[in-house]
Amino acid sequence: MTRTTILKTTAICGAMLGFASPALAQVTCGGAGTGGQWIGGDEAASDISTADTYREQMALVLGGNDYVALFTLSEPTDVRLEAAGRGSGDPMIDLLDADGSLILSDDDSGGNAASRAETFLAPGSYCLAMRSYDGGPMTAFVRIGRQEQDALTAGIDTFVEPELVGGCSDAVPMGPLGTSVTASAAETPYWSFTLDEATPITITAVNEAADPLITLYDEAEGYLGENDDYNGLNSRLDMVTPLAAGNYCLNVRALSDDSLPITLNVSAYDAQAAMLEVYARGEAAPPLDGTVPVTDLGLIGTRLRQDVTASRDMSWFTVDVDASSLLLIEAIGNGNVDPWLIVYDDLGREVGQNDDYGGSLDSLLAARVQPGTYMIGVRQYGDGLGLIRLVVERFVPAQ
Repeated sequence: MTRTTILKTTAICGAMLGFASPALAQVTCGGAGTGGQWIGGDEAASDISTADTYREQMALVLGGNDYVALFTLSEPTDVRLEAAGRGSGDPMIDLLDADGSLILSDDDSGGNAASRAETFLAPGSYCLAMRSYDGGPMTAFVRIGRQEQDALTAGIDTFVEPELVGGCSDAVPMGPLGTSVTASAAETPYWSFTLDEATPITITAVNEAADPLITLYDEAEGYLGENDDYNGLNSRLDMVTPLAAGNYCLNVRALSDDSLPITLNVSAYDAQAAMLEVYARGEAAPPLDGTVPVTDLGLIGTRLRQDVTASRDMSWFTVDVDASSLLLIEAIGNGNVDPWLIVYDDLGREVGQNDDYGGSLDSLLAARVQPGTYMIGVRQYGDGLGLIRLVVERFVPAQ
């Protein structure tokens, strides 16, 4: 099973110095922020630009759900975002802007399985979603602060820079935006590129067997951002605030095998394409406006079955329910495919999700629902295509 990214909007969390529940926030982040918690207890205290110290909460994550912390910035700010699990907890984090666009993701950059990201953000409202790597229950501390404030995690300080080059001064040019290059991290640990005008960009590093980690620097080797795991073990760094015209340096590391080739690409950031990827991974429900193909399975009576030629991207379906019911939804791969499914209501709120059930690779989800339309997403882990049988059964209360 590979890593999943599920933007669930409910959590049980403590306030900064205790377990009192902060007021529910109204920031939506494309639906991910519904039910989230202000990291400082309320909106005013969650302005990281003016906070006298970092803001921190303890979060208890259960049943594969996500904890979502919300914060604001009243002015452009260099921020640090961290999550550290207690015991053997292994948190992962996603940062989204007010529209729900994914800015960055991280798994282990805090060291010792903790998550950490440092980036420059424009004024606005943001959502930080934290989940457990293996989908199990976890207690973790989440901290958001400015870079001059105390850090929660140690950061990655165990890497030894490759001795093949001296650093950004010896970086290999990548070419114009949109160009892809391939080399191992041992062969070429530093690359450079130039922006002719202010541009938001997306950087990807692909080869899960190598497990790439990418770090972006400006011309003076000032830190701009990094990413480890974005989709599986591949990396992606979205700089949604336009970078100024100039030269930039990209450091590439391989956390598994630095002799394996890693394919890099630097291109202009495409907000619409980024949202389509969010829908393809099941992190949010797609709109029912034709942007994403959705198959209408109609009004469910007692049982329906649908065969799905599944890929790594979500296949989406809707079912209509006309009375209070219990829905039992299964995704069956018969041991040949590892399915994963998720269900949203028509407002984009997650009803539930499941990966492996009953000691098998199949997925099963039971949910008590009210009349309405429900969206079901199903996909498989891994590349290629596989046949998944989707079964939806409806049970009504006894009269």
